[in-house]
Parts: sequence; C-alpha cells; structure tokens
Amino acid sequence: MGIEILEISAERAVGRMPVEGNTQPFGILHGGAHVVLAESLGSMAATLAAGPGRMAMGIELNASHSRAATSGWVTGTCTAIHIGRTLATHEVVLTDDAGRRLSTVRITNILRDAR
Repeated sequence: MGIEILEISAERAVGRMPVEGNTQPFGILHGGAHVVLAESLGSMAATLAAGPGRMAMGIELNASHSRAATSGWVTGTCTAIHIGRTLATHEVVLTDDAGRRLSTVRITNILRDAR
C-alpha cells in the first residue's frame, strides 16, 4: 500500500499513501485503499489511547467517498472525536495533493486489556 506515517498520537495521526499501485481498473484510487489508510491511522491512534497492556479492536467503520484521485498522494488526517475508558472514536479526512477532500471516515475501536 506504501503507507507512510507522518505523525502519531492518541488524539491525532497523519499518514499518506500513493495513488499509484492502489487503483481499481478504471484508474482511480480504490475505495478499499481509502479505508485501509483511514483504518490504519484510526487503529494506531486508538491503540495509543488504550495505553500500556491494553489493545484496540475495530468495531465500526463508516466511509463516505466524495471525490476520486487518479495520481499523486492521498493524505489522511485522523482526529479523535471521543476517547473514553472503553471506546475511542476517530474521524479521518482523506485529501488529495491540492487539499481537496476525497473521503470522510469514522472509526470506533473498543479498548480492552490485552490477552
């Protein structure tokens, strides 16, 4: 997927991914690739929110695609909506090189003790 993590914390995570190599047959970034980047950022942020000896597991994800990308890089910016003792919800906004919104993704992770 070629994902690069640029910033990571429980409250905010930023990463990017190239369009090239992640397209569907029509030459646009595959919708699943949008979700892979978003879920990666949201899950990593939630794992940091969970803390030592705990883990995050995704329980819900919603993605709305609003624009296609055919070249360049897609950047995901993940922002915490809620971080509690047992749940963490993040919103991930994916943009193209011109800063145009491509997708909006919301991910909720359950936070629990690691086994």
